Amino acid sequence: MIRKNLCLLAALVLLSGSCKEDTEEKNIDTPEIEFKKEGELFIVKPEGDTIQYLDIEIADNNYERATGLMYRRSMENDQGMLFIFPDAAPRYFYMKNTYIPLDILYFASDSTAISFQENTEPLSEESLPSEGPAQFVLELNAGLVQEWQIEKGDKIYFEKSNE
Repeated sequence: MIRKNLCLLAALVLLSGSCKEDTEEKNIDTPEIEFKKEGELFIVKPEGDTIQYLDIEIADNNYERATGLMYRRSMENDQGMLFIFPDAAPRYFYMKNTYIPLDILYFASDSTAISFQENTEPLSEESLPSEGPAQFVLELNAGLVQEWQIEKGDKIYFEKSNE
């Protein structure tokens, strides 16, 4: 009986040791994702005055739109990411795996600003919806909508780089 209990105890110790090893958090060193200029964008008032010029990365396929600015540690104020969708529809973004606080700007199919989600909380999975159908979404560093006085009705004009 004692031998049976010792064998059972030894088996439990081995199992608990292997379970602990599987649940330990392991640090995975990943390289910093760098900004890659893929186009240029102007934010413009309805009367034509330019508010701001930006270098942009473009997310125009499912993988790029799903990944966005995830895992980035920083972005310059003259940079942004433009999401281009094939059609206008209600859009819902969130900040999962995104370390940079952002302003998220939603634009209709005619490139007119329809709504903003400002000063978003990094790593949050809270839904951040547009207030109407959007075909373009621009992500900027948090606070720039206020700093640049961007308003509903402002427009964007962009061009992809030839590279």
